[in-house]
Amino acid sequence: MTITRQLIAGASAAAIFVAPLSPAMAGGEINILTWEGYADPSVIGPFEEATGCKVSATYVGSNDDFAPKLAAGGGVFDLVSPSIDTTAPLIQAGFIDPVDPSRLTAWNDLYEKFRSSPGIRANGKVYGVPFAWGAISFMYRPDKFATPPTSIAALWYPALKGKVSLWDDKSAIFVAARLNGDNDIYHLTDDQIAAAQKKLIEQRPLIRKYWSTAGELVDLFKSDEVWISNTWAGYQSSLLAAEGIEVVEFIPEENAEGWMDSFMIVKGTPNEECVYEFLNMAISTLGQCGVANVNGYSTANPVAARECMTPEQFDILHQGDPDYLDSLLLWENLEDRLSTYTNAWNAVKAQ
Repeated sequence: MTITRQLIAGASAAAIFVAPLSPAMAGGEINILTWEGYADPSVIGPFEEATGCKVSATYVGSNDDFAPKLAAGGGVFDLVSPSIDTTAPLIQAGFIDPVDPSRLTAWNDLYEKFRSSPGIRANGKVYGVPFAWGAISFMYRPDKFATPPTSIAALWYPALKGKVSLWDDKSAIFVAARLNGDNDIYHLTDDQIAAAQKKLIEQRPLIRKYWSTAGELVDLFKSDEVWISNTWAGYQSSLLAAEGIEVVEFIPEENAEGWMDSFMIVKGTPNEECVYEFLNMAISTLGQCGVANVNGYSTANPVAARECMTPEQFDILHQGDPDYLDSLLLWENLEDRLSTYTNAWNAVKAQ
């Protein structure tokens, strides 16, 4: 399904974010390592005006980017927004400081299942602020398919040679494993990983390009180079819709992965005041409806979502049904198996 971006109706963007401080009282600057769309001008502009905190964003294309950039040190970043499978390693590595929920006005409005997630809790402390969630669905050009695809197998059709793309991420192993019938994708044996790797190597001649950013995949669809791929549900499809290009998203018979992103405070940030201003904004109506409208993602705060979404958008984004996420294969921390998955994927790309 293509989710179109909708404007926040009934109030200006600045009016729907009530900052804990008066305009321009906080001051300072924060640097964020995050995903495309999470620092959109439509949100950052009103935030900066309300708080005086300037925001600088660096974008990632994969969860595998967070740890190396934080390990480089130098105090470059104040906030990061990894997905739920990546949070625990960052906490264990000592890259992240705990969050004080008492300083977050809308903390108790967030879905309880997210607030209590073990992915953001350790040693009795909270280390993340849930922000957005969704699915890694699949997307195709309906004008190129006589019969709508319903299976991951479509990405292996010989007739689509040169028209297939796949996210340049270790999750490609998850995709191929499901096609092989190995559905416990976060606990694959060495043999199952090897089988998924073999399946991806077989697919290699069909691939036009492995995409690494949202914009790259959008460009591949726009230029008619790619007709089918996996996608960050709601985001790339909305960008293509804005360009007048029709695409259709689907959850395949073999299911899809689910994700939840949280903002986390980088250890030792010297900009704590502005960091908490940003966290409060992120889970306010401005931040939550911003990510829904810009990225097409579901949000962590259903109370804020109701304040600006139409009933249709609220239902499309499953805001009243957080258990929808349970129907997906929610990303998990791969723990000591991470390198095995990553090495298998890198070996595919080296072919």
